[in-house]
Amino acid sequence: MRTMDELRPLSAGRLLELWRACREIEDPLERVLQCNGEILAECCHFQGEPVYAGSSEALSDLTGREMEELLRRLAEGQPPRGGEPEENPVFDLARFAALRGE
Repeated sequence: MRTMDELRPLSAGRLLELWRACREIEDPLERVLQCNGEILAECCHFQGEPVYAGSSEALSDLTGREMEELLRRLAEGQPPRGGEPEENPVFDLARFAALRGE
């Protein structure tokens, strides 16, 4: 995944335009991937510049899981991950401290 520092949300009208452009694709998986690729190509930025020139670049660079994460962050108004390590959802800080004798 390329480096990005901003996810710019699109207007509802622009999202509708992108969906309409993709709705003629018959295969449901292809349709959703193409539409999400279009959205991310327009939303992903680094230092004010688009990260992807179009959906083809976004689809070539991102895995399905990365796309899902970016779309989730976009919907929640969160910035893209900046290389920080992913959190372990089952990590228990209190138990860790107890094991260390703290």
